[in-house]
Formats: sequence, structure tokens, C-alpha cells
Amino acid sequence: MKNILQEKASRIKLLITDCDGVLTDGGVYYGEEGEQLKKFNIQDGMGVERLRKLLGIETAIITGEASPSVVKRAQKLQITELHLLAKNKPAILKEMLSRLQLTGEEIAYIGDDYNDLEIMKLVGFTASPANALPGIKAQVDYVCESKGGEGCFREFAELIIDLKSEVFELANEVITLNNGRKIGKGESCYIIAEIGINHNGSLEITKKLIDEAVAAKADAVKFQKRTPEICVPKDQWEVMRDTPWGRMSYIDYKRKTEFGIAEYATIDQYCKKAGIDWFVSTWDVPSVDFMEQFDTVMYKLASASLTDFELIERILETGRPLMLSTGMSTMKEIENALAFINAFSPDYPLFVAHSTSAYPCKPEELNLKMIQTLENKFPGIPIGYSGHETGLATTVAAVSMGATFVERHFTLDRAMWGSDHAASVEPQGLQRLVRDIRDVEIAAGDGVKKVYESELGPMKRLRVNISDEYKTKPLIS
Repeated sequence: MKNILQEKASRIKLLITDCDGVLTDGGVYYGEEGEQLKKFNIQDGMGVERLRKLLGIETAIITGEASPSVVKRAQKLQITELHLLAKNKPAILKEMLSRLQLTGEEIAYIGDDYNDLEIMKLVGFTASPANALPGIKAQVDYVCESKGGEGCFREFAELIIDLKSEVFELANEVITLNNGRKIGKGESCYIIAEIGINHNGSLEITKKLIDEAVAAKADAVKFQKRTPEICVPKDQWEVMRDTPWGRMSYIDYKRKTEFGIAEYATIDQYCKKAGIDWFVSTWDVPSVDFMEQFDTVMYKLASASLTDFELIERILETGRPLMLSTGMSTMKEIENALAFINAFSPDYPLFVAHSTSAYPCKPEELNLKMIQTLENKFPGIPIGYSGHETGLATTVAAVSMGATFVERHFTLDRAMWGSDHAASVEPQGLQRLVRDIRDVEIAAGDGVKKVYESELGPMKRLRVNISDEYKTKPLIS
């Protein structure tokens, strides 16, 4: 049954609802001047907003009522498809389908009365409140546990969100960046040295870090871009901090560590000359606008931003590949983020990184098997690993478990001043990490059993019975 509902939900682009008995409890309320009032449930309003934000699905109302309260509620929820005094609901639906260029299968409908039956026959997914008439409940795909006006619309909306979140048509097993590099199954692991804010506001340190990343043969370096006035909570602005530049307020410290146009222009040219990719994690919308001045290979969405749909949407508008981290997140939050991206574009170039947001992270909290869980949950999407541990072995293990890319914080000296240095890899460590990952990739082989030339000598010395095909095979001198 779930597969059937999932298939129906996967096609939905518009949810239509009746008003009385669904959005309201069907009661009649009168004001002092005899105006008919309606009692709406705030949870249903949240359902309208979540459908719009997470899946891009709008809501329409078709009702036989004409109460001013219905009009005000629709305005509040930004519902533009509002049809009052509806005598012929199927005719209204057909007009909407033609005008919006939709098919009946792309419409969901929730109603409670016999006058909803005809329109239900024309749409792809139907539901009713728990207290709908028996004949209606017998006809619909889903009967809500909630009654009309008590959250049944929200329940149906959440069902659609859940079902669509489990159906992903994202099939980018390998994503090609704008410079021709490829990331995904069957490709060499894409290794990212995250400089982040470990440059401490210094271009000199930045250049040294880039040089060390190139020497280690990393594929990319990554930075972080914030608008301090947006990202730093107001109550933290005037908290005093000891910094390399002396004692100053926290907001001034964050301003001090942010690079501007001149610094990023230098970074852009320096990386191009060195032959290494570079990109950033953007923490707010203005930072995306700022970074669009440069032709970076992708954007990274930090774990803290996984639920920031305004930021995600702005990144998607750029069309650049998006790598998102999943630290400090539930599986439901991950599903919601991917559903939002899928609604924007089913084939958007997307990477997902398993991560645990602890700095440094204890081995027992790395949970590397999540790489395979994500791979199975979201087939076709390149899955990687963003690590914050202190050792190297576990990051190499992540690659052996299927990570198509890895990211580790990178510093010149773990003892340097700053919040991220302690959980970072130093230059020699980065060199060993890249070397070990490449060795693991080579050692993985192709999975086809064979006898290597190097085994013939031991075979002839040690094996009791040698197959005829190898008895006369000459040894390599």
C-alpha cells in the first residue's frame, strides 16, 4: 500500500482543499454585525507553508463558501488560487489544469462531503478528514487520523512531504565540475583540504596553506564566507575576546577574520596558477551573492545550515554543484533538505557528506557506516565524508567504505590560535592522508580473482598440485 501512495505522491505539484469540514471544523460563528466567521487551525497553515518551502507545492482552495474569513486566511497563507461560491468543482479544476498546464495525476485533493466525489475522480491523490462522511472515506486513498479543522490538512501535507522525500530521482552517480574534474563512483576520491578560517585573516598564511595543499596533491582547498552582522548572534557582538590582534569584541574579531574582494581575488589567481580547485562554504545569502563574482567549482553547505532553506535556494539559483554536510542533523532533516533540492530540480548536481559536528570528534562518534546508509538511502548521489577527528586512519577507512570525496580541516600548526586548528591536519599529515587514500584506491583492485605473475614463483615452490595452465608458464626474471 505504501508503494502505491508513494507513487501517487511523487507526481503531486498542487494540493487542493475544500474549506468547511477540512480547514475549519464546519461550525458557524457570527460576529456582532452578523458576519460569518471561521475557526481555522494554525497547524494547517504550517502545512501550507511547509509544502511550499520543502517541495515547492502550492495550495489551492475550492469552496462553496464566501466568508470574508476565508479570504483573509488565504491572503495570510499567500494562497492565490482561491475559488469561492463553487457550484461546479470539476469545472473549476479543469480550468485550473488548463491554465496551470497540469494533469489530474499531479493534483492532490482533500475533502469531506459528497460534493467532493466528482472532483476526487479527476485527481491523482485523495484524502479525507477522520470525521468525513462514510461514503467519502470509502473512496479516498488516505483517511486522516485528525478531524476537520483539527489538523487533517497538515496531516495530509506531511504525508505528501514524507512520501516524496523517500523518492529521489537524483541520478548523478558522477558529477563533472566546470573544470572537467569528476566526482563520484568509479572516480578517484576528491580530497579537500579545508582551510576554513585557519588563515586567521592573513593572506600570507593562506598562500602557505595553498602551497602545502598543492605539495600534498590535494584536489581542492576550501574556505568559509560569512557576513558577520548576519551570522553572529546580537547578544554575542560585544562579548570581549582575547585575539592575536589584542582584546576586542567578538563581532570585531569575526570581521577581522573575514576576507573581502581583494583577498579572494588574490586567492582565485593563486589557486589557478597552482592548479588546485577552490571553493567556499557560504553561511548566508549575501555571501553567495558576493562569491558569484568568482567562478568556483561548487558551493558547500555547512551542517549548521542544513535547515536554512533560504540559503539553499539562493545556492541552487546559481546552478553550481552543491555539497552539503549532515552533521548535527536527523535523517528527517536530511530528507527534507534533499526533497527541497529535488523539488527545485530533480537532476541538480548534488553531493552529500556524512559528518559529525564535534571538534575534535571522538572515534566512537564518527559512525562511518552512515556513509553506506546514505548511499543506500539516496542512490545516485555521490556520498562523501567530512571529518573532524584528530587521526588519519578513520578518514582513509571512510574511503574504503565508499566515500567518493573527503574533507579535512587543514592548518600549518595545530597549536596556532583559533577554534578549528586543534581538529585540523598539519602539512605532513595531509601528505600522508593523500598518499594512504591513493594506496587504498589502488589496492582495492577490480574484484576479479586472478593469479598475478608475482605469485608464480611461490606457487611453484609451495603448492603441491599445480594446474596445467601454470606448469609451463615461465617465471618473470
